[in-house]
Amino acid sequence: MLGNVLGLLNTGLDAVQARLAWVATDTVNWKFYLQVCSWSVCLFESYLLLRQFPLYSKTEPPPVLADHFKPETFKKSQAYGKDKAKFSLVSGIYKQIVDSMFLQYGLMAWSWKTGGKITALLGYGPEYEILQSIAFAFTLFFVSSIPSLPLSWYQTFVLEEKHGFNKMTPGLFFTDMIKSWAIGFAIGAPFLAGFLSVFKWAGKRFVPWLMAFLLIFQLSMVVLYPTVIQPLFNKLSPLPAGELRTRIEELAVKLKFPLKHLYEIDGSKRSSHSNAYFFGLPGKKHIVIFDTLIKQSKPEEVEAVLAHELGHWFYMHPSQLLLLSQLHIFSILALFPAFLRAPPLLRAFDFPPVVAAKPPTIVAFLLYQMLLTPLEAVVGIAMNAVSRKFEYEADRFACELQTKLQDQNMGDMGSRLGRALVTLHVENLSTVWVDWLYSAYHHSHPTLTERLRALEGFKGAAIAAQSAVEKKEL
Repeated sequence: MLGNVLGLLNTGLDAVQARLAWVATDTVNWKFYLQVCSWSVCLFESYLLLRQFPLYSKTEPPPVLADHFKPETFKKSQAYGKDKAKFSLVSGIYKQIVDSMFLQYGLMAWSWKTGGKITALLGYGPEYEILQSIAFAFTLFFVSSIPSLPLSWYQTFVLEEKHGFNKMTPGLFFTDMIKSWAIGFAIGAPFLAGFLSVFKWAGKRFVPWLMAFLLIFQLSMVVLYPTVIQPLFNKLSPLPAGELRTRIEELAVKLKFPLKHLYEIDGSKRSSHSNAYFFGLPGKKHIVIFDTLIKQSKPEEVEAVLAHELGHWFYMHPSQLLLLSQLHIFSILALFPAFLRAPPLLRAFDFPPVVAAKPPTIVAFLLYQMLLTPLEAVVGIAMNAVSRKFEYEADRFACELQTKLQDQNMGDMGSRLGRALVTLHVENLSTVWVDWLYSAYHHSHPTLTERLRALEGFKGAAIAAQSAVEKKEL
């Protein structure tokens, strides 16, 4: 059975490659194409910011939020949004200029050459492609990261500091950066070695095997990130006994949510922003709540936020997103073989003939991904649309808990969730006036006004459904 499926898959992939055979033979000005595409995306994103910018000049919140935002708080929210928009506009153009210069002057070819020199110093020749690929990848990452360091510093110690959100010290900033680089190497090196080994082992039939490798890696990171990596940056402590813990544990029991641990994380160590989420494999889930959320909201409101999060679990949203990501990965890998052995592609990006004649897998893959820039922007919009749909479904789930669990104490869950969302936006000085096109491109969640409007509809439907149940019982 598996052999037949793989046979059909390979036949289809061969047909795709036959149509793309020109990539390996025809000379195309790929560098110019990439410059045009990357600048088009940058300018479009700048246009979206310019559409959004006038909304920060409004002096009053939307009518639905008028009772929730004090004039001074709304003024601070608008100022914070305006400063972030200015920073995004300048930093986006700056990064594009830097990337464009790196592209034009052959940073990738230079990094491959430098990677070869590093491996030569270790006593290894060019025949050790995987080792040179690892040296190349980290050389490219390090060099391309340097220009963005001043932006990160400014964002943390000027922009966030100005508006009262930054809690980091310069020492913590650099410690986090070094830790991130060390973790990146510790995980990235073996990942890249395994990634390239699959190519070498599977040959032209690498697509299904590479997808399996990437899926295993994704599932491994679901476990490793919160249990091994995140504790290197934040402290996760068991949520203390009390009203909040009791509420969450009882809700988990009623929904048969496989809660293993309930944590409080010291998010305030770095920022005043707040959040809550769950993670884990089927049968063993963990909930993490930011200490800032606990301080900013009442226990019943935090419970409502968690009810929303458990709605994602109930409707299997993480699994659906994982499936969509696999389809996305498959579409990328299905087209890649045509670019894997394409000397004209490497020559277009300043690689010497001796390297271009036998393209290194990692180089060909990175160049191929760069060429997909405009398509990935479209995919991002589609994924945002799916994510927003899931957010509405999770909100509706919270509103329907009274009917689902036949628990009268859950009757006001929708109202509690609405209050919690308003509190989160007020405390985080989140933008409440949002341009629709800007939101479609950038936001994975509906805007606050959209969610509150939807919550009113969900609550009305939930009340009607509960009334129908009660009449039926009578």
